[in-house]
Amino acid sequence: MGRKNRNRQRAQQNRDGRGWGAGYSEIIKENKLFEHYYTELKIVPEGEFEEFMEAMREPLPATIRITGYKSHAKEILHTLKEKYFKEVQDLEVDGQKIEAPQPLSWYPDELAWHTNLSRKILRKSPLLEKFHQFLVSETESGNISRQEAVSMIPPLLLKIEPQHKILDMCAAPGSKTAQLIEMLHSDMDVPFPEGFVIANDVDNKRCYLLVHQAKRLNSPCIMVVNHDASSIPRLHFDQDGKKDVLFYDRILCDVPCSGDGTMRKNIDVWKKWTTSNSLQLHGLQIRIAVRGVEQLAVGGRMVYSTCSLNPIEDEAVIAALLEKSEGALELADASPDLPGLKYMPGIASWKVMTKEGQWYSDWSEVPTSRHTQIRPTMFPPTDPEKLANMKLERCMRILPHHQNTGGFFVAVLVKKAPMPWNRRYPKPITHGFNNPFHKSVDLLFLFSSVTVLHIDMKCSVCSSPPPPKKMKLFGFKEDPFVFLTEDDPIFPSIQAFYDLSPGFPKLNVLTRTHEGKKRQLYMVSKELRNVLLNNSERMKVINTGVKVWSRNTDGEQFGCAFRLAQEGIYTLCPYIRARIINICVEDVKVLLTQENPFLRKLGDDFFFCYLSKWECKKYICGTLPFTAIQVNPTMTTSAAEKPRNVKRVHCSVVVSVS
Repeated sequence: MGRKNRNRQRAQQNRDGRGWGAGYSEIIKENKLFEHYYTELKIVPEGEFEEFMEAMREPLPATIRITGYKSHAKEILHTLKEKYFKEVQDLEVDGQKIEAPQPLSWYPDELAWHTNLSRKILRKSPLLEKFHQFLVSETESGNISRQEAVSMIPPLLLKIEPQHKILDMCAAPGSKTAQLIEMLHSDMDVPFPEGFVIANDVDNKRCYLLVHQAKRLNSPCIMVVNHDASSIPRLHFDQDGKKDVLFYDRILCDVPCSGDGTMRKNIDVWKKWTTSNSLQLHGLQIRIAVRGVEQLAVGGRMVYSTCSLNPIEDEAVIAALLEKSEGALELADASPDLPGLKYMPGIASWKVMTKEGQWYSDWSEVPTSRHTQIRPTMFPPTDPEKLANMKLERCMRILPHHQNTGGFFVAVLVKKAPMPWNRRYPKPITHGFNNPFHKSVDLLFLFSSVTVLHIDMKCSVCSSPPPPKKMKLFGFKEDPFVFLTEDDPIFPSIQAFYDLSPGFPKLNVLTRTHEGKKRQLYMVSKELRNVLLNNSERMKVINTGVKVWSRNTDGEQFGCAFRLAQEGIYTLCPYIRARIINICVEDVKVLLTQENPFLRKLGDDFFFCYLSKWECKKYICGTLPFTAIQVNPTMTTSAAEKPRNVKRVHCSVVVSVS
């Protein structure tokens, strides 16, 4: 017997009689250093610390959010309230009484709900199987997002409008990005909002999680890019015939953090937590936040957030930003924006502790040997007047025991003027973002200890910049994004087959290949097209746009080799004037419940009211019978005789319920 088999047999013997999984030691939800640290910092109100710790040890409740921009969000909400929520009410699972799901009091229009059901119970209990299946299917279709409650807060505080240009700096896995897209599409009658979302993440593999989240929402206004957020390149775009720098109206800066606010769902944080995590991340968090405010438009809003309760990652970063901005940034009071949300105001006094338990109240107390680990920006400002003017109490810290959530920190910054280093050193237009002059300007004020040097604007670096270096890319090599021209040979057949309106934006259609047959066609908004064409050498694009047509060779005999893609129906519907059929609800049921329905099972209105006999024959023989179906609830199926010699057809049907 080999060593592997012996080990496997021994492990099996160890499990016998003790239950499956008995060989794994349970993680103990205790961390004395954590308790000592937060007791000393006093971020929890007096007398509530035990309640705070008990909440941290409890499993996080399940929370769902109904996508707000879908036309049938109200129907989904009605189904949940009248059917599924009533079914799970007062059930008992493993001795635990299931409470009726409740809407989050601070989320608009009752579109977010929470229950005391943990994820484990929801997945494994037979009594909740139907409810779980409903959540899974609606999540896959993009109608529902399972998202932690506190994670929903930052997008709401951004106050998104359809015309806003938005940057999500650390976007993966994408639940907040999905919210941003929904808000951008608040008016479903506008297929192409003027704004867009650029979602970035440094991890190439996590970018594909981001793509998966975004694809569920079928938006032509989303672009996923792969960059280090602390050095994300400046983008350019054409405005009024001139090339200009792109500044964003809204920026979400949800930075990497130690994550001690997530202990309720990430149990391994209990044994891994030390103060050194925050000390190591503080510098990166400042660099990302600085890069964010640099790219924020004057008058724009940036939301800085972490799932950490540690002031080294929270108020210290905000204080450093405000100090470096010299009045260009203002901390906004966001409390009126979310009535019903319970939170603790930001603190103005805190200390720094090493992992060995040694405390420092001021930078002057830190020994030289610790200067590489502890930086001046980790401490609150020493000037009382400057500290008061920062108004750090406007920051918001959400504690788990107040509303049965995870721990979270959020702050809203409004840009009142250009950043001081941008005012003093206006940037010349260069051919690449790797110019050393650009780097010196952007990084000059990152740390207060850096000495400001006089830069001669006539120096050789500024007057004759060296050629830009080619951007170094990591991860998978992506297919190119190739925009079609208005006279591309594939358009005439599509134009005739679908009777596209004259206003259809052909220039916004792209494919992912330079050569060979175009198999998939995608669409982006006019603004994203502008960004793509002007920055192909500056950024690594993972995915953009929404798929609208797919090649189907069987359709060539009927004059068009492209069929509609389901995900692009909302984008294309305003421009399609042919192949739209009104049918009754009974016919929709046939189409949705039968894999290969006989056409004779469909109502008379389906054939004789909307299709001529010639069209019927044409559709019966083809594989592209319908592009969109609108359901008319007033129509009923007639019992009149239907064609008997109609054969089965493989249909690709998109249903739009009116």
